[in-house]
Amino acid sequence: MGLQDERSVATEDALERASTDIAQVIPHGDLTTTAYERIEELFVATRIQPGATLRTQDLQALTGLGRTPVHQAVRRLAAETLLDVQPRNGLRVSPVDLARERRLAGLRLSMDRFVVDAVISGMEGNERARLHHLMRRLEDERNGITLDRFNVLDKAFDRLMIEASRERFLDRSLRPLKALGRRAGFLDITHISGPKGLDETVGDHLAIMHAVLDGDVARARAASDRVVQSGLEMLDRLERNIDPALLDVSFGLGDEAGRKGQPARTPRGGP
Repeated sequence: MGLQDERSVATEDALERASTDIAQVIPHGDLTTTAYERIEELFVATRIQPGATLRTQDLQALTGLGRTPVHQAVRRLAAETLLDVQPRNGLRVSPVDLARERRLAGLRLSMDRFVVDAVISGMEGNERARLHHLMRRLEDERNGITLDRFNVLDKAFDRLMIEASRERFLDRSLRPLKALGRRAGFLDITHISGPKGLDETVGDHLAIMHAVLDGDVARARAASDRVVQSGLEMLDRLERNIDPALLDVSFGLGDEAGRKGQPARTPRGGP
């Protein structure tokens, strides 16, 4: 089987799996945003595999949305380097580039510090109420939380922090960095660190929430730095232990799991 055939099989398998995972009820709001959110979720959970080639029509089927919102979402995702538009060859999902993501960790560190500083100095009452709510949910669900559920709450936390920072630029700069980090975390927790890694990740995020709500800038910065450092440790574990085909499907050696792009199994809870 040739490389292009392997990618086609992987894409077809992803289409079949995701058709049962993606809700077909379209949320209220802008359809382009809805398409973006759904494709980003597929990206983070590697339901569109790193390095895989696919078509816009495939993403329409995966998201249950039409050509125009998906096309517009793809343009944004390409600008954010999560997808690569290849003329006459469709789309390619950005592979997990360990060296690049290590370099970007320094940028994320500085941006995360900027965010916690801005949020602590300017967070309003309703935003504090939302953060309290998210923190309570994460604490209440911690013992039995799944990786997919954590990613939902983590994404909501990231969005709230960006909104509360009052800097819209971050939505197009920091948000893609967060998506890359969540994808690497998904691979690490699913294949290497397991429930223990998930519980540690939950604890690190709760530490940021508590520090922000307490208005403690130094503690919030330290907790934020710890999340970035944990991300670097995840990248090291991936380099040492992961099947390279899970980082980029084109690296597959022709074994059955790599060729068919088997979905990752999600840990069901902490230790």
